[in-house]
Amino acid sequence: INGIEQLNGTNFTSWKEKIGVVLGVMDLDYALRMEKPAEITDQSSSKQKFAYEKWERSNRISFMIMRSSISLEIRGAIPMKDDKEREFTAKEFLASVEEQFKGSSKANASTLIMKMLITKYNGTSEVREHIMKMDDMVSKLKGIWKSLKDFSFIS
Repeated sequence: INGIEQLNGTNFTSWKEKIGVVLGVMDLDYALRMEKPAEITDQSSSKQKFAYEKWERSNRISFMIMRSSISLEIRGAIPMKDDKEREFTAKEFLASVEEQFKGSSKANASTLIMKMLITKYNGTSEVREHIMKMDDMVSKLKGIWKSLKDFSFIS
């Protein structure tokens, strides 16, 4: 959990990636990958009960981890319930966070592209340093592009 950097408004792509890794390693990403099973009844089999309890635990802990890794300044702006006052699942909460940061990712991508276009080797520093700087910008842009492709407005 310590490996998750706090979401601060400018680091959504890396935050989402780290959330996925941490929840996956802890085997808590079940609720993000699977739909909620049917509610348990007296007629539910032990397999159905196990699946529901696994999903419920994964959902509860994933939601807590995601929520606690968002800075307090941003946390209040992200809804935790739908229009019918039903609390979001972890998967829905993550989608809600993505929705909040969709626009800022586009702005970051635009800024990085412009920076890459105007950055030139200045002749005083090492060529290797310049290449590393450009490579870093490309890596950041790939991460942003990947998150933007998840949204329907980019094909």
